[in-house]
Amino acid sequence: MLNKIYYILILLLGLNFTSVAQSSPNDNSAQLKFIKTYPNPASTIVTIAFQKGYNRYYSIQILNSIGKKMYEAKFLPASFSIDLREQKFYRGIYIYQLLDKTGVVIESGKILVVN
Repeated sequence: MLNKIYYILILLLGLNFTSVAQSSPNDNSAQLKFIKTYPNPASTIVTIAFQKGYNRYYSIQILNSIGKKMYEAKFLPASFSIDLREQKFYRGIYIYQLLDKTGVVIESGKILVVN
């Protein structure tokens, strides 16, 4: 009986911790974005533009839903476009990762392709 109470307490503490971690009252994630992708969802072309913190030594990777690298660019300009048809992006959700010059992911997000 004591073991059941112990496990229930641990479960309740874990659930409480995850709910607090996911809903921070000072969540400014929308304001902290380095880049903006538009249009999103996209059908033929997606544009990626820096909103703040531009550094030409950043690189970007775009991965499909199973983690395969579909696109990569280094030494990024402040704004650039990707032709989705030319790069063979099919309908689906893609994940972009903005990396600094050491390869650390500093931002990630989703691009929805609807062609």
